[in-house]
Order: sequence, then structure tokens, then C-alpha cells
Amino acid sequence: MSDAVQLNRVARGPAEVVESADVERFLVTGSSGHLGEALVRTLRGRGDDVVGLDVLPSPWTSVVGSVTDPGVVRRALDGVTHVLHTATLHKPHVGSHPRQAFVDVNVSGTLALLEASAAAGVTSLVFTSSTSAFGRALSPPAGAPAAWITEDVAPVVRNVYGATKTAAEDLCELTARDLGLPVVVLRTSRFFPEGDDRDDVRDAYPDTNLKLVEYLYRRVEITDVVDAHLLAATRAPGLGFGRYVVSATTPFTRDDLAELGRDAPAVVARRVPELARFLDARGWRMLPALDRVYVNERARADLGWTPRHDVHAVMELIATTGDARSPLARAVGEKGYHAVPTGIYTR
Repeated sequence: MSDAVQLNRVARGPAEVVESADVERFLVTGSSGHLGEALVRTLRGRGDDVVGLDVLPSPWTSVVGSVTDPGVVRRALDGVTHVLHTATLHKPHVGSHPRQAFVDVNVSGTLALLEASAAAGVTSLVFTSSTSAFGRALSPPAGAPAAWITEDVAPVVRNVYGATKTAAEDLCELTARDLGLPVVVLRTSRFFPEGDDRDDVRDAYPDTNLKLVEYLYRRVEITDVVDAHLLAATRAPGLGFGRYVVSATTPFTRDDLAELGRDAPAVVARRVPELARFLDARGWRMLPALDRVYVNERARADLGWTPRHDVHAVMELIATTGDARSPLARAVGEKGYHAVPTGIYTR
């Protein structure tokens, strides 16, 4: 059963004017970032009116400022009908920023944007969350069955990033219920172009090898993430509130979980033999075991989302271009997460 919650919209005056005018204007927060740029590029490309908000200037940002600044937020919301809220401190910032900064940006900033959006009569708000919100629920003991991760799995906090993401999600639901602002939360799996943050994994697998394998269970292509956000913005008024896992469609089933936890190559040989042959032809390898499988069934059903990139599509990309990335992903490129490089996420 979907966890979308039907809500009665609170009559707010300006909303009636915006909705009846049938004019759409998007606000993308975090527009200088990876997903933010992809969203602005796509919206501009299809001729939509879009405002980009970010603390960093870029060609994709029209308002420079923070979501924690009420004046900046009010100015950015002028005439806006749909908000796509991607601005955040990310997991790679855990080692470089104090916990209070995560609370300020991810929680207080989100609350301020939610309340300002409701007051402005915005038609919908889409909040970009992360599968990291599931925390320790993603990591069963070694040799145990892989975890089947749906929206019904209860988060078990791992770090301040996940803690603030789940807190912000709860504020999204509260605002939807109390103020009638339609909100959709998207828990996206990994789509960053950087290498894996674990040294041992980067050393053991070629980057394209690893990313291809991740499409089996924990990765999504940025083009599909953009599609999910735009569909969610459209579907939000009918849903009221909804929370969804956004990841590539897995070829696995619940029946595979026990074996995936101890012998993933055997499952791949049975379920996706063409991938086994593809890896072998390039001297690449399957991971020996998987700890989780993300399930996107609810997002496909409720949002009408059809991700274009699964492991088969990505094999085709690699075979024809030598690259696992889509044209949009290549155009956006790598961003990094810090001004001064100190590691894999800071180039």
C-alpha cells in the first residue's frame, strides 16, 4: 500500500490565483549543485520558467543566497508554482562540517522553505532526500540475506546527514498535513559521478565496472532522477504527501535475498546472464555479495515514473560510448563537495 496521504488543501488565497492562472514557474534550490544543475538544464531546455537558488553563483543560479535566509527565500519564491528542493549538506560534508551546520541547512532551512512556500501558495514542493536516510537498516550482518529496501523500512540512524534528512522528511509531512502544501519526498539512491568513497572498493574495481554493477541494486541515472522530480511536482497535488524510493529497477526478487548476501555472482548468472558475460568479456567482476536491494515499485506506480536506465541500458551505453553516463550526466560532470580538495569527494 502506498504511503501517499490524501490531504485537503488549506485555502490560502494566493494559491487560488496561481493555480487558476495555469502559469508554471519552478524554483530549484541548490541550482549550482549536481542535481540542481541537471534540473535547471532540463527545465530551460523544455522552455519552462525557472529560478535557481544557491549559495554559490553559477550559470544555473539566478538568486545567490541561502535557504536559511527568509528574505532570499521570499524573493526567490515570487510567482513560483513548483519548488524542487535539492539544496543540502551532503554525506561527504560529515567530516568537514559541524552537526549544527547540518541542522541549520537540512532541517531549519527546509522548514523555512516549506512554510514560505505554503504562505506563497505554491502548488507543490518536491524534497530531495536520500536512501542514506535508512541508515544502519541498509547493512545487515555479513552473510545475512540482503535487505529488501522499500518505503516501509524503518530508518536506523547512522550519521548526522541521515538524521537531518529524516527530520526534514518529517517536517515535509507535517507541513503537508497542517498547511495543505502538497509535498513529495524522493529518497534517491546514489547518482554521483565520483568514485566510491571506500578506498578498498576503488582499488579493487574499475570505476565503470563498479557503477554498472550498482545499477542492479543501489544506483540511479541522473536523467531518471530529474524525470522523477518533474513527475512528482505534477503528481503532488493529487497525492497530498508521498515518500518514494528512487533507484534503477532491480532484476532481483525477494527470493534472491539470501543468496545475494553470500554469493551474488551466482544470482547474476541466473537472473542476468548477459551481465555476467559482459563483465567477463572486459575482465571485470561482480561484487561477491550485496547487502541491500532498493525497490522502486511504489514510485513507478504512484508517480507514473519509468526509469530509462537499468543495468541493460547502461551496458548498452558502455558498449556504444565507452561511458556509463548519459548525455545529461556528461554535461553536468563532476562538482566535488569542498572548495579545497582533500579526498575522493573534493576534487
